[in-house]
Amino acid sequence: MTSAPGDAATQERRAVVPSPLLGRPGAVASSGADEGVAAHYGDPHREQRLLVEGLSVVDLSHLAVLTVTGPDRLSWLHSLTSQALTDLAPRTSTETLILSPKGHIEHALQVVDDGTTTWLVTEPGSAAAARTWLDSMRFMLRVEVADRTEDFAVVGEPVARESVEGEHLAWVDHWPGPIGDTALYGPAEEHPGADRPWREVLVPRSELTAYVGERPLSGTWAAEALRVAAWRPRVGAETDHRTIAHELDWLRTAVHLHKGCYRGQETIARVHNLGRPPRRLVFLHLDGSGHTLPEPGDELRNGDKAVGRVTTVARHYEDGPIALGVVKRNTDPAAVLTSGPTSAAQTVIVAP
Repeated sequence: MTSAPGDAATQERRAVVPSPLLGRPGAVASSGADEGVAAHYGDPHREQRLLVEGLSVVDLSHLAVLTVTGPDRLSWLHSLTSQALTDLAPRTSTETLILSPKGHIEHALQVVDDGTTTWLVTEPGSAAAARTWLDSMRFMLRVEVADRTEDFAVVGEPVARESVEGEHLAWVDHWPGPIGDTALYGPAEEHPGADRPWREVLVPRSELTAYVGERPLSGTWAAEALRVAAWRPRVGAETDHRTIAHELDWLRTAVHLHKGCYRGQETIARVHNLGRPPRRLVFLHLDGSGHTLPEPGDELRNGDKAVGRVTTVARHYEDGPIALGVVKRNTDPAAVLTSGPTSAAQTVIVAP
């Protein structure tokens, strides 16, 4: 029930302020990318069931919150990132990627606009770098970028509805989409992500405890297990310094294929038009008969050949030990892989 922190070169040291909800009975603090909030409150499997039943919420107050203000904000973000944002309506959620000049994923931004401000939720380990880069690209445009993490906390809810006037603003995860003019590298029908309603509500940090109220809390272990089961990639976990969006089937919700030029677009177009990506995301059913499970970053092997790595490991309340991994494109989809002493049966996500 762990996720990889990603490429160390892209991570930032930050002062972690523990959530006040860590004071709830049974709370066990998370570590790594989710440091500062609870991994669980004593019973991760029950917490998963509560999430599936729509009865609990998840403290995600460690996530970073950035804002972009000014009349040029949406057209400016549209010109820099992978998603079409110019006509984004207020309280309509989407997501976008910041890519390197060679098309590798650097940052993932969850995007929702309230009519005057664009709100971006991102991973805490890369927020400062994302803000610095955005600031460097402002030039003469009427935009201002700010870090609002000290003022706003994020709460995850098993809800698929966009927020309305009078409610706290929320980003809704529309995975598995598709969103807009894009392409699918995984299944179009019967995608397991369609059964995972999810949104992240932006709450003034001073109101976090009151907003949660008496509702049951589920920890990040529960949320991550349901994310893995939904084949949902996470930046810093499924990504490394070489990752392109096609490998993770992330075009389906984060990339518009026929918008104006942006950094990294050439790679997006070339791989889409000319072939398949060099690696592919897989879902793994792990043999849970041993005493230990693989760790994120551990090698995946097909016989005596190294073919990839484990990215996120979880224990699902129904399916047992599961994981996501990234393997070479030509890895036999029928092969049972191994990671150390643990065997792992593949389910194809991105077709080879």
